[in-house]
Amino acid sequence: MTYPAGLLWEEAVYVAYYLHWSVDSILDLEHAVRRRVIEEIGRINDRLSEPT
Repeated sequence: MTYPAGLLWEEAVYVAYYLHWSVDSILDLEHAVRRRVIEEIGRINDRLSEPT
């Protein structure tokens, strides 16, 4: 099964934006690891956007 190129780029840009990693570093990650990093970034963003 091939991972859609558009979705791969969306994930890479998301991680690069938040963690300032190079695209090559992000693309070198296993798919499952990249998805986990994305989930954790989302959780952090959710916590930071909660009212205090």
